[in-house]
Amino acid sequence: MTLRKNRVLLIGSGGIGTIAALNLETGGLAEVTSVLRSNYKVVRSKGFTIRSCQHGDIESWRPTESLDAIPSRYDAQGRPFDFIVCCTKNIPDIIPTLCDIIAPAVTPGHTAIVLIQNGLNIERPFSHQFQNNVIVSGISRIDAHELAPGIIEHKQNDVLHIGAFNNPSLHFKVQEMAAKRFVEIYGMGGKTTCLYKPDVNFDRWSKLVYNASFNPICALTHLNTGELQRTGRAVDTLVIPAMKEVMAVAKKEGHELPERIIDDTIKSNPIHDNITPSMQIDLEKVKSSLNAESSPNLTAGL
Repeated sequence: MTLRKNRVLLIGSGGIGTIAALNLETGGLAEVTSVLRSNYKVVRSKGFTIRSCQHGDIESWRPTESLDAIPSRYDAQGRPFDFIVCCTKNIPDIIPTLCDIIAPAVTPGHTAIVLIQNGLNIERPFSHQFQNNVIVSGISRIDAHELAPGIIEHKQNDVLHIGAFNNPSLHFKVQEMAAKRFVEIYGMGGKTTCLYKPDVNFDRWSKLVYNASFNPICALTHLNTGELQRTGRAVDTLVIPAMKEVMAVAKKEGHELPERIIDDTIKSNPIHDNITPSMQIDLEKVKSSLNAESSPNLTAGL
């Protein structure tokens, strides 16, 4: 007897999203429909080229289906999406909102929405708009980026923490079961570490210790985490004080983070791995784009 695979719609197939889709498909318990934007034509014609520390080198990889728009909630057999996985950056003030974008694919009371995104209180608009759906928190610790359309580099092992945001409209067990089911299908391939972590707010504050320190400081200094650690006293004078500020705010919000989290966060970015945080990569992409746009004008003026 063949078990029915979970239907998964994935939004945001950059580095993290593509590795997430790969993990889900590898386990054999999910069929992934990825919604692509700038890389759609490349992936449709050539597939993804993936260089992964956990999956190896893969050429021409594709999820079950690749689309350039959000599909309707049912497939030809009338099956709804079991999970919608959002791997885009969390930018709530952009219109249309992510809630509005995914709405046509959400089946009320059935589809669990997984937010593999950073930030605090990101679940609120989803809980408001989809009151009968489980909203799942995903905290990703991975170094994976899209170097060019369809070209994925995955340099640091994938660790994903999953837990359900509290939805007072739903029974706790329903939310717990959905989160644990996602852990199962994500980790089934054995190429990743996916853990059930029910205290999602504590987990999000813990991740913020990294996101609010290394991420902006690397972007502003144009140094990756390895270079920053090799540069004078930058860690002592910039990174650690920023981490302590996050810990102080978290404590006031009722989440007392252990002191060891500072050392643990620094050690999770080994000095010789030269990890480039996402904010720094985004800044470099913008600069490259601006340089490319300005070059013809400069040439024309010479």
